Amino acid sequence: MRSPFSRRHLLQGMAAGLSAAALPRLAQAQGAIEPALTPGPPGRPGRHRVDERVAVEVNARPLPSFDIRDRARVRFGALEYRSGLILTSSFSGFGGLSALRLDAKGERFIAVSDQGTWFTGRIVYRGREMTGLDDVEAAPLLGADGKPITATRGWYDSESLALDGSIAYVGLERVNQVLRYDFAKGFTRSRGEVVPLPAAARKLPINKGLEALVFVPKVMPKATPVSQPLAGTLIALSERGLDAGGNLIAFLVGGRTPGQFSVRRTENFDISDAVLLPSGDLLILERKFSWLGGAGIRIRRLALSDIAPGAVVDGPAIFNADLGNEIDNMEGIDAHVTAEGETVLTMISDDNFSLIQRNLLLQFTLVD
Repeated sequence: MRSPFSRRHLLQGMAAGLSAAALPRLAQAQGAIEPALTPGPPGRPGRHRVDERVAVEVNARPLPSFDIRDRARVRFGALEYRSGLILTSSFSGFGGLSALRLDAKGERFIAVSDQGTWFTGRIVYRGREMTGLDDVEAAPLLGADGKPITATRGWYDSESLALDGSIAYVGLERVNQVLRYDFAKGFTRSRGEVVPLPAAARKLPINKGLEALVFVPKVMPKATPVSQPLAGTLIALSERGLDAGGNLIAFLVGGRTPGQFSVRRTENFDISDAVLLPSGDLLILERKFSWLGGAGIRIRRLALSDIAPGAVVDGPAIFNADLGNEIDNMEGIDAHVTAEGETVLTMISDDNFSLIQRNLLLQFTLVD
């Protein structure tokens, strides 16, 4: 969703879904299929659509602290701030980043822009701190006909991403569709096939529809297939599609128990993304905005075992942030576990291609 949340408001007021080695394997496959690219020129003014694969130079400026009011503060609920970056590029197609997934080391990434674009690359670290992005490439999301979905169908608002090994699922909010890509057939040059969804998904609000996707693997590190009835299920959550009780509509697609459930909506927060932890907990990234109350984000922890057709699930907030923190329109979240055993959450923002918003990449350690 295009949010009214902007850098101007900030000035006034002062993202595991990935199998262990999928991205390294896919990156190697990509290199074998297609030659390396030289950086492309900046795009034409006013055009954010990407029509062909191109290398992108991304500049990064560090965010040494997260709290604008207390620069020394590092603890925020159950999260501890690690590092952050403000990302910019002269390439006009860079921006609108709405979802990302990382490899097991938290280095290689794949993301989608709401303009129907893949972004792939590598996060560069110095110790535990992010310092920049490298090897960044952009490519259009292709339809079954091999052409960009923005060109042939006028589809965009690609807001969500889930991975199941070499299979990628991308949610398109404005048309409430999900496309399935087999990365073994050309990585970002693979063709998307429409995934059948429940009829109720097509009735979601046009700009408040499918916003988050999570794939539950058949075998989880700390759960057996017997204890995991959702194994092999794609969870699709709406941003603000509401049921009769005013709660957020979500769907279980495929798997052994397909159906519809709800996430209890509180304090006017809407869903922007989600990630499944190895523990079996589902973290929901949420945001809200009002002209009187300002903007805010939070993360809620839900038990995957509570999710079933017909259920209304809820869980505690483990993180809250507002205009006194370095936030923007946060739309993507993922998780990885370091060699030291720390669970790291990575969040990314969608700048809506606006001069008064920012592309932020933030990392926190989950300490509780």
